[in-house]
Formats: sequence, C-alpha cells, structure tokens
Amino acid sequence: MSREIWDSGLQNERTRLAWVRTAVMLSTGGLAATGLSVQHGLAPPAAVGFALAALCGGFLLLRTGVRYRRVQEALHGGRPLEGGLDALLAWLGTLSAVAGAVVFVITVR
Repeated sequence: MSREIWDSGLQNERTRLAWVRTAVMLSTGGLAATGLSVQHGLAPPAAVGFALAALCGGFLLLRTGVRYRRVQEALHGGRPLEGGLDALLAWLGTLSAVAGAVVFVITVR
C-alpha cells in the first residue's frame, strides 16, 4: 500500500473556495463600507481603511487561479507549499478593515 501526501478528498478545492470567500468578503465589504463612509461624510481615514481592505480582497480574488495551480503542482510534486504573499494580503486586508471600523466607531457620535 503506497502512502502519498495527498488524497482525492478535494482538499485543494475546499481551500480555494475558502480563499474565494475571504477575498469576496474583503472586497465587497470594503467597497460597501467605503461607499457608506464617503456618502455620510465620515472621517477620511475610515474610508481609506475600508478601500484598502477592498483592494486587498480584489488582488486575492485575482490570484485565486494562480494559487490553485501552484498548490496542485506542489502537492502532486511533493514540494513544500508557499503562500506568503497571499497570507500577507489577507492579513493586510483584515487589519485595514479593522482599522477603518475603529476609526468609524471613534468618530461617530
């Protein structure tokens, strides 16, 4: 019985869907929050934080196909996975959304 590092359980496909959900939530949530911030005249730093979150989400969404192919090749080739840029974009987007929300809460009376 041969033991391989991957099986046919669609792990990479589930991971891709999780990245897509993260990217879509960052981009749509960031865009909506930016629009509301600008429309209601809130502090500019809040809108900038939300816009940066939307931008990070958009880049993550664009990179989904490339990341999926690289992970597939690494899994089937027995090589280690790399995901530093994508993880950095996800963290930056999340922190930007949180910063925008904190500015929003502090400035709204």
